[in-house]
Amino acid sequence: MENVIEANEDNFAAEVVEADLPVLVDFGAVWCGPCKSLDPVVEELAGEWVGKVKVVHVDVDHSPNAAMQYQVMGVPTLMLFVSGEPVERMSGYKPKAKILSIFEPHLG
Repeated sequence: MENVIEANEDNFAAEVVEADLPVLVDFGAVWCGPCKSLDPVVEELAGEWVGKVKVVHVDVDHSPNAAMQYQVMGVPTLMLFVSGEPVERMSGYKPKAKILSIFEPHLG
């Protein structure tokens, strides 16, 4: 996923909380079927949002503290951070149109 940045507990603050742009965080796991289905949609959004929204992937198995900190109880979970704060979240696989309807209102 060329436009999606891999984040972990070491760089989460720098990549997400301190980012100048809004950040869409994709919390997932390699064993998660719905996550695999969502990956192409997230990649497509990342390509469309270059320069407008930063897209970051976090593997919950490698970064359990980040997942716990933001109360991610299941994967996939998408969270939109604006100015370092989570403003919207969505759990489970959803089609692109639904994702856009949830997150785009927060993108100004």
